[in-house]
Amino acid sequence: MSAIDQLTREFSRLPGIGPRTALRLVYHLLKRPPDEARRLAGALRDVADRVRPCTRCGNFSEGELCEVCTDAGRDPSTLCVVEEAYEVGAIERTGSYRGLYHVLGGRLSPLDGVGPEELNVAPLLARLEEGTVRELIVATSASVEGEATAVYLEETARPHGVRITRLARGIPVGSDLEYVDGSTIAEALAGRREM
Repeated sequence: MSAIDQLTREFSRLPGIGPRTALRLVYHLLKRPPDEARRLAGALRDVADRVRPCTRCGNFSEGELCEVCTDAGRDPSTLCVVEEAYEVGAIERTGSYRGLYHVLGGRLSPLDGVGPEELNVAPLLARLEEGTVRELIVATSASVEGEATAVYLEETARPHGVRITRLARGIPVGSDLEYVDGSTIAEALAGRREM
């Protein structure tokens, strides 16, 4: 196999990158100065060598604990559970959440062979047993698998006596009702609040 074919195959393994896009990426790199490809390779090597899941929450970190877990200004009584580490960044960018996180590393999907044992659930339960968490915010996706994961987490966490909440769902800011799907409108109606 040629070097071009091998790199194309590696790129096409990335999510959202098909064979044609992978080949375009390879040819783009070949048209650039060789130092750019070397910098990319070095950055990939550094990530592979230095970044690991935080031993406490599962977020990615270069240390044993991530920046969020080591931040003394965080509220340890609130714990937000997300499916993947990149979702921590999405919530952090809002600047409106000051609690801690727990990354599951996926969501329940029996058809794909993903059960509770394949997720980062046991460490979550250990954190709940410590007794400092008062509210568990379940921030899983609105997919069937995300909802199943949320129900499982609720059933599993309920015996620990914590308040369990779910992220609100509804109509995106700036959208018109006529263009919003029915299930989103139904979620928005169910989650309505006083003005």
